[in-house]
Amino acid sequence: MTSHRITTAEELSEIYGEPAIAALKKELTALTPGYRAMIEASPFVALATSSPEDGIDCSPRGDPAGFVHIADERTIMLPDRPGNRRIDTLRNILVDPRIALLFLIPGLGETLRINGRAEISRDPEILARFEMNGRLPITVLVVHVEKVFFQCSKAIIRSKLWDPAMHVSRGSLPTAGKLLEEATQAEMLAAEYDPWLEERIKQTLY
Repeated sequence: MTSHRITTAEELSEIYGEPAIAALKKELTALTPGYRAMIEASPFVALATSSPEDGIDCSPRGDPAGFVHIADERTIMLPDRPGNRRIDTLRNILVDPRIALLFLIPGLGETLRINGRAEISRDPEILARFEMNGRLPITVLVVHVEKVFFQCSKAIIRSKLWDPAMHVSRGSLPTAGKLLEEATQAEMLAAEYDPWLEERIKQTLY
């Protein structure tokens, strides 16, 4: 029986061919003015980390556009706000500092990708840069850029991510409480979780 599983880099190269020249030329080791502008316009970034102990993690970060501070052409900083206290990302970084970031910009097809190494800071001066509503972040991630490049708009175009006509009605999917009830096999109930969720989010947003 013939296997259709791809197992070698050579097979991939045979199927996909050589990368486009532009795809290689756009990858840099430092931020250009254009790449800086994209970071400053982004209110949302997904962070990917990994470690032998805790495995792979990808988690969202968001704040008003400009929340990621550009210290210099090879260093960016982003706040870690109050959350669910799982701290999967932070635990991974302690073991393996490698990190990948994907910046989204509402209305724009292109995304920005950064690969680098991160450290966790509690420096009071750094924390003070990210004060929001009178509150400081718990920690700040300092990311040392190793690779940066933009991704073309094809994925956003295909997904129609920014098309309002494609937005999903919240009522068409389970609430957070329903998901929690299902995951815990009714140990935690939606009827007890959902009514206070909006208020809890407001109180703990920053």
